[in-house]
Amino acid sequence: MAIHLKKTTKVLVQGFTGQIGSFHSADMIKYGTNIVGGVTPGKGGMQHLEKPVFNTMKEAVDATGAEASIIFVPPPFAADSIMEAADAGIRFCVAITDGIPSQDMIRVKRYMRRYKAEEKMVLTGPNCAGTISPGKSMMGIMPGHIYIPGNVGVIGRSGTLGYEAASQMKEIGVGISTSVGIGGDPINGSSFKDHLEMFEKDDETKAVVIIGEIGGPQEVEAAMWAKENMSKPVVGYIAGLTAPKGRRMGHAGAIISAVGESAAEKVEILEECGVSVVPNPSSFAPIIKDVLDKAS
Repeated sequence: MAIHLKKTTKVLVQGFTGQIGSFHSADMIKYGTNIVGGVTPGKGGMQHLEKPVFNTMKEAVDATGAEASIIFVPPPFAADSIMEAADAGIRFCVAITDGIPSQDMIRVKRYMRRYKAEEKMVLTGPNCAGTISPGKSMMGIMPGHIYIPGNVGVIGRSGTLGYEAASQMKEIGVGISTSVGIGGDPINGSSFKDHLEMFEKDDETKAVVIIGEIGGPQEVEAAMWAKENMSKPVVGYIAGLTAPKGRRMGHAGAIISAVGESAAEKVEILEECGVSVVPNPSSFAPIIKDVLDKAS
């Protein structure tokens, strides 16, 4: 099993015919992702990568029955694309785009409140590497060959640290059920807690890895929720242990601004909540293996 993505999941690409959208769409199709078409306003009716192109998401969903979309739309127009996907009935949306203005994402978050919980689209990103269920489907820009199918769920703000964890796990024969990139922006579509809840319900996921960083309360909120609600072990890594207070990191969200937001404080709280903390990026594999051995 996996969360969000199955082999049969029908995927649309927003910004399909652009240079970036074309490059990564070809890669996803090669991986086996069930891409059923794409959307580029003004280019409806043409074929691209042997898939149909539509002018609007509504047209595309009506014609293909797609339930997921991935966004490669330039920053000034990306927020409108996210809202268009939600209105078209998309259930899972991955926003790859980096540089969407924070005010635009506030508008998206406010817009999404109009939907009932059971009808609300799950949004990951923006500024994320995407989501992959190894051997089934890939919606993102990650190197698919470093992921092998398995029973460990991964949720991360940083794409490259997610790659590092997956690569180390592959070396010791530990696979991944689904790896979810939630993005590094200060205002993102979904949190660690949102996906922890889904992994808890997934029968084949035996443990979950969260990969966080300084700035923002999401890692702490997830650990506190896990302490009370998770039956599965959680492993955590927090980037930025050596960063001084107030330092801006590569991600827009990685700015320490309040109590509980520095890496050291987060590590302390995670440990108090029973999360097995990875001390440095080279230690993912042994910690994860140890946790799995204890859980079996």
